[in-house]
Amino acid sequence: MTDHALLLVNLGSPDSTSVADVRRYLDQFLMDPYVVDLPWPLRRLLVSLILIKRPEQSAHAYASIWWEEGSPLVVLTRRLRAAMVEHWPHGPVEFAMRYGQPALPDVLQRLAAQGVRQVTLAPLYPQFADSTVTTVVELARQTVEAKQLPLSLRVLQPFYDSPVYIEALAASARPHLEQPYDHLLLSFHGLPERHLKKLFAKGVKHDLRAADCCRDADAQTRAVCYRGQCLATAKAFARQAGIPDGKWSVSFQSRLGKDKWIEPYTEPCLDALAKAGVKRLLVMCPAFVADCIETLEEIGDRGREQFLEAGGEELVLVPCLNDDPAWARTLAGMCQAV
Repeated sequence: MTDHALLLVNLGSPDSTSVADVRRYLDQFLMDPYVVDLPWPLRRLLVSLILIKRPEQSAHAYASIWWEEGSPLVVLTRRLRAAMVEHWPHGPVEFAMRYGQPALPDVLQRLAAQGVRQVTLAPLYPQFADSTVTTVVELARQTVEAKQLPLSLRVLQPFYDSPVYIEALAASARPHLEQPYDHLLLSFHGLPERHLKKLFAKGVKHDLRAADCCRDADAQTRAVCYRGQCLATAKAFARQAGIPDGKWSVSFQSRLGKDKWIEPYTEPCLDALAKAGVKRLLVMCPAFVADCIETLEEIGDRGREQFLEAGGEELVLVPCLNDDPAWARTLAGMCQAV
């Protein structure tokens, strides 16, 4: 049976560290209405203003973490695809990016041309957000419809609390957790609060600053509450890894603009932990399954520098799952069950 493909989809990356390539990538990324959820004229104006200075700044950041093989995110996703081939006997295993190359529409068209008729689409995001999961699924569906591709799509749902995912996450972090450390910070990617609030059912009052914001929420709210899902991932991971309360905490990174984003923010947490006497800090980023600019540069470089300047002695960035063989088997098993 070779007509059922597995398609892994990650966020994406510029083609190179040149300012022109970074500008092109940022324009595609920020003009996605699921990312910057403003009416098109306002979105175009805002993105045009951002693109005046941001590409040069981002190009420098990308250059600081770029590998000889290319973008770490793309390289690691390619390696994961290769590691999963032996675990998917139903047909080809491919990968695509929502922004940049290889482009998701192009890969879908290539699979259809190869005779594939069914695709299991695996957005590589443990937690749900419109700006990650929805935009991937909608682009895939729009491509199939617009190009009249003879493809049937199945979609891997967010797996933030899947026991096998949590087990894989804990196993991958175990070598670092077995070394002496003072505290573990689980830093998730942030989102503007309005991205979450607009998804809640009308009339739902949901405190996005509460220590456990989804404890009393209904199933419909939990299904779209990114912050609550991040907290659930963190709690399940700490339990699986045997980390006692008080030795771990959660924060949210990568703020952009002046909007209110979900809290607590990572940067103040780094300062506070150092000033509280934490000397050796471990940081994990469980919103990502592959290391990228947000992990390697934002935490591994800038975050480390900030922590040391605040009085800490060592910040250790725990790698993402990347192409870990156990993770490849786990992910294949989750996709088989879709």
